[in-house]
Amino acid sequence: MPLRRTLVALAAAFCAAPALAQVETYTIDSKHTFPSFEISHLGFSTQRGRFNGTTGKIMLDPTAKTGSVDVTIDAASIDTGLEALEKHMRNEDFFNVGKFPTITFKGNRMRFEGDRLVAVDGDFTMLGVTKPVTLKVDHFRCAMHPLAKKQACGADASTVIRRSEFGMTKYPAPILGEEVKIAIQIEAIRD
Repeated sequence: MPLRRTLVALAAAFCAAPALAQVETYTIDSKHTFPSFEISHLGFSTQRGRFNGTTGKIMLDPTAKTGSVDVTIDAASIDTGLEALEKHMRNEDFFNVGKFPTITFKGNRMRFEGDRLVAVDGDFTMLGVTKPVTLKVDHFRCAMHPLAKKQACGADASTVIRRSEFGMTKYPAPILGEEVKIAIQIEAIRD
C-alpha cells in the first residue's frame, strides 16, 4: 500500500508540475520605454536627458514571484534637447559610444511585497564597468493591453549610481554631480 500511495503522489506531482511553471516572457516596447538620467550642473540646476533606443526581455513567474530583467540601452540614442550637448556626451568625455555602444542592466532577483514588485537586484554595465545595483520599483502593473490585445506589464524603476565608479570622471564635482539618478519607465508586451 505505501508503494501505491507513493506512485499516486508522484503522478499527481508530475501532472501538477506544468501548472507550477508559469514563466512568462515579455518583450520591451521600445516606443514606450525611455531610460532617463538626472545630474547636478554646477550646483545650480538639475540637467536631464534620456535615451531613445532601448530593447530587452523580461521573464516573470508571478506565482513563484521570480523573474529576470534584461535591458539594453543604445548609448548613442542620448537625447538632451540640445544637439551640441548630445554630440559632446557621445564622445570620450562621457559615454564614449564608439567604444561602448550600449549600457545594460541585467536583473537576476525580483523582490516582492505581497503581489507587488518593489525592487530588482542586478548588474549595471556602463563604459565597460559592471557594478551591482538595485532598481527600486515605484509602480508595477500587469494587465491586458487595450491596444495590443495581449498581456502587458509596466513599471517605473529608479536607482542612483556614482559615475566615477564607472570611469566617467571628466568634469568632477562641483562642475557635474558625482551622483546620477537613473529612472526607467518600462512597458513590455507578453510574447
